[in-house]
Amino acid sequence: MSVRSMTGFAQVRKTVAEGEILLTLKSVNHRGLDLHFHLPPELDSLESRIRGLLKDSVVRGHLQVHLTFTRTRAAGAAPWNRALMDAYMQAFQEAAALYGIEGRPDLNAALAIPGMLVSAAEEQETGEEVAQSVLESVAEAIAVLNVFREREGAAMALEMRQRGETVCELAARIETIRAGAVAAFQKRLRERLAELLHGAGLEPQRLAQEAAVLADRSDIAEELVRLRTHAAQLDALLAGNGEIGKRLDFLLQEMNREANTILSKTGGLGDLGLTITELALAAKSEIDKIREQSLNLE
Repeated sequence: MSVRSMTGFAQVRKTVAEGEILLTLKSVNHRGLDLHFHLPPELDSLESRIRGLLKDSVVRGHLQVHLTFTRTRAAGAAPWNRALMDAYMQAFQEAAALYGIEGRPDLNAALAIPGMLVSAAEEQETGEEVAQSVLESVAEAIAVLNVFREREGAAMALEMRQRGETVCELAARIETIRAGAVAAFQKRLRERLAELLHGAGLEPQRLAQEAAVLADRSDIAEELVRLRTHAAQLDALLAGNGEIGKRLDFLLQEMNREANTILSKTGGLGDLGLTITELALAAKSEIDKIREQSLNLE
């Protein structure tokens, strides 16, 4: 299964002996699988079977299921309620004779009487043939929906890969600058150690510990390695199958954390520090844009 967007649309129209089936599926983003059904009363019994088909093929998304069934004929039945029409005509004639009123029945008024156009067919239970056709329509609509979602997902995955490559390029540029900024890091370390030693004596062991802590707080080598590693994992996730939205969200949180750490460690390095900050901010911007896209993935 390819990477899928959670946004999609599908519509299937099927004609059967008893009428016409129209099924529409619409899906948008959601944390899980959220199904909403809009079925005619005579097809309510199919909801659980339709739900099962959807759960087998759709993992996440807010999914609207709209189903209509328009009967086109009913075997052995008139398209209107004959018994009710007979009762109406008889009542009209009796009332006209009783009160001596001349007039003719209004057909439009008669047909507007509730139940006049409800044929016996509409009161029948839906047969298994119609039920099977509905389920076949659902299967067809799911296939169309997933093609739509895979096409959207492929486009988003391509953009996310490109942005992931940009993050790697930015990390490489930061690494190049960092390699040339060793002197600046060492100067910062000496200044901080001088502050610690000013007016007080420190044991050699304590001094070594403080130096190690300061060096760790100034160096960004590990953060750059992790950022590039996470960017590679991003590409692997997008190349994989199945549900990736939630895993991708966690990975992007880690990438954003590394970028934030780089920003926090590069203050006080003069022009080199400003350049690194600009590049790290650009990386954060790319990561945020990737995350915006990831919210649309199943």
